[in-house]
Amino acid sequence: MKELADLRDEVARMDGIARALGDSRELLELFAGDSAADAEVEGNLEQAARALDELEMAANFDGEYDSHGAIVSINAGAGGVDAADWTAMLLRMYLRWADRSGFSTQIVDESEAEEAGLKSVTFFVRGRNAYGMLESERGVHRLVRLSPFDAAHRRHTSFSAVDVIPEIEADEATNVEIKPEDLRIETFKSGGAGGQYVNKTESAVRIIHEPSGIVVASQQERSQAQNRDVAMNILRAKLVQRTIEERDAKLSALRGERAANEWGSQIRSYVLHPYQMVKDHRTDVETGNAQGVLDGDLDTFIWPYLQRRRA
Repeated sequence: MKELADLRDEVARMDGIARALGDSRELLELFAGDSAADAEVEGNLEQAARALDELEMAANFDGEYDSHGAIVSINAGAGGVDAADWTAMLLRMYLRWADRSGFSTQIVDESEAEEAGLKSVTFFVRGRNAYGMLESERGVHRLVRLSPFDAAHRRHTSFSAVDVIPEIEADEATNVEIKPEDLRIETFKSGGAGGQYVNKTESAVRIIHEPSGIVVASQQERSQAQNRDVAMNILRAKLVQRTIEERDAKLSALRGERAANEWGSQIRSYVLHPYQMVKDHRTDVETGNAQGVLDGDLDTFIWPYLQRRRA
């Protein structure tokens, strides 16, 4: 039923583009030279062009899990308090991008830094092709700016690592077996602003998968059972992603390719001083509108990456 709904949606969008072009053609024939008609046609064509770009981008999502939701984790790297602040800035950037793209988001775990910002944060981005679009963001993001935390106001460089994995339902993870005896489950009091239950009961859950060493946590839900379900969902997705990466590494070894180190690969630089520029080091796409990017304008970088990946 989901696949049927997705296909109907694609057909409806194609029909909408064809209808807009047909209406525009009729307007031009009936009201040739009329400025109001010309303005309406211009608007119709711009709207049709945007819709066509979206369909062209969607054609890139042919990977196994591209149509799924995404689980995004951001971890502060080198840079001290600036890196923690940079992690919070990246969270804001992705939440704004998701909102303008029509995706829903849910923060499930965050660890605040001592002075400012976040040590780490994990959140869901849900909607069709969310993983296919955000997969391009996996890697290290570098920020160069005048530090607001430096009394001498010197220029600092800080790093944060973004990891993106697909959200996978239990019935889809047929190649992953999670044995209860392999899990160590810990409970703790949730952090955050508080509330009727938060900070009062040990509702937060941390799960350690001992064979792989993977650690996941959830503390935003109201009950321990809900947090456990969310944490298991994240663990399942991480194990599936690990299987995919192991398979790809073996294929790369057979082809003689050098596998990329995702944590060590600096995919994008955000320079706020002495000039403003954001540059993607994989596609060489760059823009001087750094503030626009930090406000969620990421399609500038996502679209060229998808074209490169498909090629």
